[in-house]
Amino acid sequence: MDTAMPDLSTSLRTISTRCCIVGGGPAGMMLGYLLGRAGVETIVLEKHADFFRDFRGDTVHPSTLQVMDELGLIDGFLQLPHQQIQKMDGQFGGSSIRISDLSRLKAKYPFIAFMPQWDFLNFLRERGKRFAALKVMMNANATDLVWSGDRVAGVRADTPEGEIEIRADLTVACDGRHSTVRDKAALEVEEIGAPMDVLWFRAGKAANESESVFARIETGKMMVTFDRGDYWQCAYVISKGEFDAVKARGLSALRDDIVRMAPVLKAGIAEVKDWDDVKLLTVAINRLKRWTRPGLLCIGDAAHAMSPVGGVGVNLAVQDAVATANLLAAKLVKGPPTEKDLDAVQGRREFPVRMTQRMQVVVQNNLISVALKPGEGPLKPPLFARVINAVPWLQGVTARFIGLGVRPEHVHSPEA
Repeated sequence: MDTAMPDLSTSLRTISTRCCIVGGGPAGMMLGYLLGRAGVETIVLEKHADFFRDFRGDTVHPSTLQVMDELGLIDGFLQLPHQQIQKMDGQFGGSSIRISDLSRLKAKYPFIAFMPQWDFLNFLRERGKRFAALKVMMNANATDLVWSGDRVAGVRADTPEGEIEIRADLTVACDGRHSTVRDKAALEVEEIGAPMDVLWFRAGKAANESESVFARIETGKMMVTFDRGDYWQCAYVISKGEFDAVKARGLSALRDDIVRMAPVLKAGIAEVKDWDDVKLLTVAINRLKRWTRPGLLCIGDAAHAMSPVGGVGVNLAVQDAVATANLLAAKLVKGPPTEKDLDAVQGRREFPVRMTQRMQVVVQNNLISVALKPGEGPLKPPLFARVINAVPWLQGVTARFIGLGVRPEHVHSPEA
């Protein structure tokens, strides 16, 4: 890694590197690990002091577990505290429906691992310390791009030691659906839309409590519960923009609705003491029309925001990172990638993203939107859910879409 040197024209501390990754989420940390492994001088900027952020995607799917295996990291990774799930059941009114069965997958790790995202990211950071080429800078908030003509030449960032400028042959935006880098590059976003938002909260869980029901759907209501060992992680789905109306009814009314839908939460819901314990997640589905500018590439949520349907967002971000390293790592060792090189990443990953978002929209339009409409009488399971429940091999088809996704990536990037 190049040493810091003063820039007399701006009085900023300037650092030079091959690749600057903005954002230390799943896409950023995985790409940083892969590039460091390949011997590419890489700096990852993470604006927070740590990775501890509640209410982030915690589902690690078989496709990501396979990547960890290919990197030789799986044994240590699975020693971290986590829960495993194979069968996913939905409750439609009074009917129980099996939605997916990951045990039917022909995969080395046919399960979803529920693990706090900060543990996943810390694991990659700790294991990445063995690569001299990789540097992770915490408390480094990217605020603007550095340009050289029409080419992105790096970023400026605020740090506890003051503002710095990082000059890079390639800048990669991994800073999420509200990407600063994407905005500064004036990349056009195509909004697809979502009919719902999500209220995210924890409820207490007794040691003897267990339940395989994943989704609960009633007329006008929907929620999802995840068994996290010592607590329930819950997502209460509401119509888009209805949070103020929910709050106006009062917290007691919300808790009563939750317990009616999920009696297993009767004791644990007491942990939701006030509205500070309920987080509003605004759901969006969108994607960039173009993921690149000269010297700049966007991946993960910065390139395509996903709905929580299927819990696939983390895993698509990891797949983006693997594909990016496969296509660019060897080129970055030698110098700046061309525009054609960067466009190849979008060419590789855009089809899986489009297909996944299309399936999410199908679920939104045919299940979630219908479920959230007020009505009378018990909700009947939709035809497609009844067919999946009746034909077990179809549960393997849904498991493949959720667990492996469309065209899963494998590690082919070099190891220095």
